[in-house]
Amino acid sequence: MTLALLILAMIALALALLPAGLAAVNLAILRSPEPTRTEGLVSILIPARNEAAVIEGTVRAALASHGVPVEVIVGDDHSTDDTATIVQGIARTDPRLRLISVPALPEGWTGKNHACVALSEAARGERLLFLDADVTLAPGGAAALAAHAAEKGAHLVSGVPRQVMETLGERLTVPMIDFLLLGYLPIALMRASPQVSLGAACGQMILIARDAYRQTGGHGAIRTSLHDGVRLPRLFRERGFVTDLVAGQTLAACRMYRNFAQSWAGFSKNAHEGMATPAALPVWTLLLLGGHVLPWLVLAAALALGAGTAAAVAAAAGLVSLATRAAITLKVAEPPATILLHPATVCTALAIQWNVLLRPGRAGRAVWKGRSYAVAGQPEPQRKLG
Repeated sequence: MTLALLILAMIALALALLPAGLAAVNLAILRSPEPTRTEGLVSILIPARNEAAVIEGTVRAALASHGVPVEVIVGDDHSTDDTATIVQGIARTDPRLRLISVPALPEGWTGKNHACVALSEAARGERLLFLDADVTLAPGGAAALAAHAAEKGAHLVSGVPRQVMETLGERLTVPMIDFLLLGYLPIALMRASPQVSLGAACGQMILIARDAYRQTGGHGAIRTSLHDGVRLPRLFRERGFVTDLVAGQTLAACRMYRNFAQSWAGFSKNAHEGMATPAALPVWTLLLLGGHVLPWLVLAAALALGAGTAAAVAAAAGLVSLATRAAITLKVAEPPATILLHPATVCTALAIQWNVLLRPGRAGRAVWKGRSYAVAGQPEPQRKLG
């Protein structure tokens, strides 16, 4: 038993060191670009469906952009609240803002993709900055993204905004976005290689060259997808375009969800285009449970059995795991209180993924913004819910 615990502890340490090494490199090379003054109009495009609670702040922040000329276009996607009225009121005071009505959702499309295509058709800018309606852009955010794209010759640039989390449910789920990106994506290799599978973005904030968007088909080419942060950069790489990531915590902020139920539904919605596949999820389970939960289980068992060497190795693995999470958390300006929740956060993330994979009948439908989507396989035609 002592030998078995030692072997498990060593496996746990190896699995904890993998993201630690990747995160060390990623944190060193992933930086927020400076908002250098840039010519060329940037169209800030905001799809909005029942966003009355947040849309004013989002629009005013976008209009406060400096360092690059901007227009702001909001696509009202059949909202039943005051979203359109609020935007119209602001538009009367600033001619750079326009409100468009998104056409009726065709069969076989997801709502956001359809709205983004409508917005792109109304845009005049050389670059299209797609923002979720709950993203608050920093004054220099648009200029920084545009300057980075011009400097690096990138056709698609994205970054994860600073994630705002106020409830326990959010803090148990949202931190996995940055942790997975910075702990498991080899960003140096992503930049050096055109490999399609290395393409990554955050759907909350994506800047795209207008010509490349048209040539690839943009959101229209991924019309059935619920996860544009995965599908768009891979589409661009398939067509020979350059994609890149930057540190986004100084460029924008976002509060995705308000409680655990919303977080569970939101991450379930995207699961089948991420981890929740029969081939990928067992591998991710080994990597995440083995590197971030197993150390604590082995440590407890080793202490109970007086297996000192195994306990020491397991403790080292646990400390490496927490140190990695702490480094990422502090870098991206997430709440420090979430660090000690890390093992529970990993378990929650895997529970969401396995629930979607194993219970398609119960977890196979996401309800989002009053529309219903099939989570497993292709989305079904949407229907409005009461």
